[in-house]
Amino acid sequence: MSHPKVGNLAPAFTLKNQNGESVSLKQYKDVSWVVVYFYPKASTPGCTTQACGLRDIQKELSDKNVVVLGLSPDPVPKLEKFYDKQTLNFDLLSDEGHAIADKYGVWQLKKFMGKEFMGIVRTTFIIGMDGRLKKVMDKFKTKDHHDVLLETLDELQSE
Repeated sequence: MSHPKVGNLAPAFTLKNQNGESVSLKQYKDVSWVVVYFYPKASTPGCTTQACGLRDIQKELSDKNVVVLGLSPDPVPKLEKFYDKQTLNFDLLSDEGHAIADKYGVWQLKKFMGKEFMGIVRTTFIIGMDGRLKKVMDKFKTKDHHDVLLETLDELQSE
């Protein structure tokens, strides 16, 4: 499945966050830019590195009027533990049935250590205040994802 097309409205969703509260993409329309990043599994090394990088640039993101939403197929209680342990400062959303990952084209066949399985392909979507998809980021390393994101936001917001 392919990603939504840049320029189109981002696929809508409402999911539960780490506190069990509903969060909708539409609540940010005309209010802020949104970074929706999909990650495979909470509390794994790569996902922790990526989440902590985003946590550490929260001031810069706030200055750019950007909200971060992390989505994974993890259940709410696991997200709550991850959020608390890493002292995160943005919402983690539970997409247990991977319906939203399907809409965004990130639930794909993966290969690891000779085994094939379906799972999340780490991808970040930048959505403008108008609710339209501005950029799809799928080529980055977890350790510098936050730096690449800030550079990309600078480019997009100066257009």
